[in-house]
Amino acid sequence: MLSFTEENYLKAIVQHTLFDGISDEVGVNQLASTLNVKPATASDMVRRLKKKELVHYERYGKVSLTKQGQRLGMLVIRRHRLWETFLYSTLNFSWDEVHEVAEELEHVHSGKLMDRLDEFLGYPEFDPHGEAIPNCEGEIKIPFRMTVSEMSVGKPCKVIAVRDESVDFLRYLDRIGLAIGATVVVVHREEYDELTTLRIGEKDTVVSPKLTSNVYVVCGSCGKTKCSC
Repeated sequence: MLSFTEENYLKAIVQHTLFDGISDEVGVNQLASTLNVKPATASDMVRRLKKKELVHYERYGKVSLTKQGQRLGMLVIRRHRLWETFLYSTLNFSWDEVHEVAEELEHVHSGKLMDRLDEFLGYPEFDPHGEAIPNCEGEIKIPFRMTVSEMSVGKPCKVIAVRDESVDFLRYLDRIGLAIGATVVVVHREEYDELTTLRIGEKDTVVSPKLTSNVYVVCGSCGKTKCSC
């Protein structure tokens, strides 16, 4: 059985190499920054994971997951997202509260418990932040998505997920009324600094590129990411 720390490393590597979609490798320094540890500490853990055949790594090189490493990392993410969904939909936690609690619950290893929880929740495909939930084999279908920053001016779009799940960001979205399922319209986008005027309901709000690059949307008319509406 893996330790909590080993699971956290695998989860972080999955996030960098699969969900971020930039590369199938991640540098040790980047991994250390994500986990808030020293590079030497991250190097020691990566070498430990290599001995368990969960990652590919050579000294001074980058880290990538083996097939087994990816599966185990995905199962940690599955547990995390199922617990987030349970906390949000059943225990009435807000979407900015669920992450911290799920960080602890994700290390409960009972496959039977997670299968029962999945069944109890009605086999959800997405967590409260709109992120896809891996299946019991650690497999996942990541939909192609576009951010608000990529949507055309004047075109209604529907919010389906958020990339940034930090407490401050989620509470900011709550304050301006932007939630999963909300319909928004890009009213105006400044060429100089990319400040964007969003119409949320009947109110226009000016937001920064940090928001528009961290909120995923689909077409508000047909529900597709790419369309000719």
